[in-house]
Amino acid sequence: MKVRVYVSLKNGVLDPQGRAIQHSLEGLGFTGVHDVRAGRLIELDVDDAVTDEALDDMCRKLLANQVIENYRIERVAA
Repeated sequence: MKVRVYVSLKNGVLDPQGRAIQHSLEGLGFTGVHDVRAGRLIELDVDDAVTDEALDDMCRKLLANQVIENYRIERVAA
């Protein structure tokens, strides 16, 4: 089974990558973009037996820094 973990910075945490993207978009002539927040997508291929609790544990221990990041887990049907 495929699992997607979306990791993003919490509100209020400075996002230098997002600012760089926004600045570059403005430099390319794109207007109307008021803010950019960059995140990451982690795709896992796991056994069907892997529980939601185990996935949550993976996120808390390795995949996301809970001090500054939020995460969301999504199971994807094959």
